[in-house]
Amino acid sequence: MGWLNDVLKRNSELESLFDLDLINETHHRAYLKQMALETNINFIGRTISQSDFRIMKNGERQINDWHYLLNVRPNTDQTAADFWQDFIYKLIDENEVLVILTDNNDLLIADDFDRIEYAVYSDVFQNVTVKDYTFKRSFQMDEVIHLSYNNNKLAKFMDGMFKDYGELFSRMIEISMRNHQIRGTVGIEASGKLDSEKQSKLQSFIDKLFYSFRKNTVALVPKLKGFDYTEVANGDNKGQSIEEVTKLKRSLIDDVANILGIPNALIHGELSEYETSMKAYVKFCIAPLIKKITDELNAKLIERNDYLKGDRIEVRGVAELNPLEVADAVDKLIASMAYTPNEIRIKLGDEPSSDKRLDQHYQTKNYASVEGGENQ
Repeated sequence: MGWLNDVLKRNSELESLFDLDLINETHHRAYLKQMALETNINFIGRTISQSDFRIMKNGERQINDWHYLLNVRPNTDQTAADFWQDFIYKLIDENEVLVILTDNNDLLIADDFDRIEYAVYSDVFQNVTVKDYTFKRSFQMDEVIHLSYNNNKLAKFMDGMFKDYGELFSRMIEISMRNHQIRGTVGIEASGKLDSEKQSKLQSFIDKLFYSFRKNTVALVPKLKGFDYTEVANGDNKGQSIEEVTKLKRSLIDDVANILGIPNALIHGELSEYETSMKAYVKFCIAPLIKKITDELNAKLIERNDYLKGDRIEVRGVAELNPLEVADAVDKLIASMAYTPNEIRIKLGDEPSSDKRLDQHYQTKNYASVEGGENQ
């Protein structure tokens, strides 16, 4: 049966079935990195996209062009929710994000740019590219919105981690596929040596036979005299189960979530720890991002003198508490004169009321002190 070896060596499927290719190259599973990043970064992006950007002047909200750009439609191709989700993705994934204001008053997120840094003067951005268009003009730092995530070392760590996970995941998939591989032997009654024409016909028939077994749930093949196919049992099929592969992918998502400050229970939708996880998520992940965005918007959109007079851009709607969940605490804060009702409204993310009574302090009897003691 020496001729059979020659036939098998010319057939990649049979070669794989008989494990003749003993050297398997381990490929880096790039989609693992993309899956982990997409899951976590989009989770943060969806949260920030719910923000309400408020331009405040003398304690009152201003409804102007900036209100429309930041909250409704920053440009002709994106809604505000899409814009801020894309903004956060670029900030975390690429470590920085650049937003420019065009002559048509559109806010555009740059896909590529060159930054010229100076020690004393403002940095300059050149070759700013959005989609397929590159702007010929340069942009000064005070003309753009630019944020850095400051995670250069973190990015290197994540690249190394993804490489290790990719190699491990590839090996698990290969072992699982090998252990669940269909293997068989073909016995042929032949007298003398087969010529090349007969070998070719035989090889073609074997190819169709194994293709039918591999691709179809139910495969029927003719039984020929002198030709026997016997499937080789694959033992107990020990190897990597689907659950183990799933655990590995979940572990990778968890590691990235920990790096970005997202509680694992929250990213996987575990409701048993939802309240505690949400508080930690808002405090350690969302609040720092909102602070970065708020500081940059105030620095670029509000003049210094106006800012010192009290003008602000505030980002609300994400980090604030639900009023219905803290109603008892609100009652005690107002009743003890710690806060006025309007101050409480601001802390809960609502705009202050124009009713002057909500600017006054109130105290209930149980918090009031009695002069001279109880017998007076």
